Amino acid sequence: MFCGMPQNEQALNWWTAGERAVAAVVERLSDEELAAPSSLPDWSRAHVVAHLARNADAMINLLDWARTGVETPMYPSREVRDADIASTAALSPADLRADYVAACARFADAVGGMPAEAWSATLRNMQGREIPAADVPWMRAKEVWVHGVDLDGGLTFADVPPELCAALVDDVHGLFVARGEAPDVTLRATDVDRTWGSGAERVEGPVGAIAAWLTRSDASGLTGSAPSVPRWI
Repeated sequence: MFCGMPQNEQALNWWTAGERAVAAVVERLSDEELAAPSSLPDWSRAHVVAHLARNADAMINLLDWARTGVETPMYPSREVRDADIASTAALSPADLRADYVAACARFADAVGGMPAEAWSATLRNMQGREIPAADVPWMRAKEVWVHGVDLDGGLTFADVPPELCAALVDDVHGLFVARGEAPDVTLRATDVDRTWGSGAERVEGPVGAIAAWLTRSDASGLTGSAPSVPRWI
């Protein structure tokens, strides 16, 4: 199905595994549980599901841009993005689940229908940074796994593939370094052979716990004095 995808088979595997894992969480949540708070401030679980649905459509916009050459931003504006999430979250539980499933299927169809040459197109993400179209499955993989944990429905960073967590830490720590905001510590993953940073303070833990700290300020799985971290995105 994805034979046109260049040099990014791992990202495709992470994305498809993430979609399956999160879909299982959404399916088993009761209507009452969907309406309950997620682990994100001011968002219910329904808001998280709504965000994942609208993010799938935003990623389709990027693939359309790559395929046609017609500039199609992820979202018209942050205000429109936020309004669409709110209106989707307000759907009935049955309609919300159906909307989410349909959006995920549309994105999978868009990936499967991409011509090989379109994956090398240059796009811009929501922050305005230029990216190759081949990054889109990785972008979606990060969204589904991290927000799947945000659902607080049984999925945790310990369930996220360690190699994906390491790649996520590469991304987030690299972003903090580029912004001059990297915490002044040496991070060591105890379950994979990886370190980040060079600070005198040593912070250690499973790579999933490091990812949880950098993306969600959750240092509960780490040893050492973990300072506060800046906002990821």
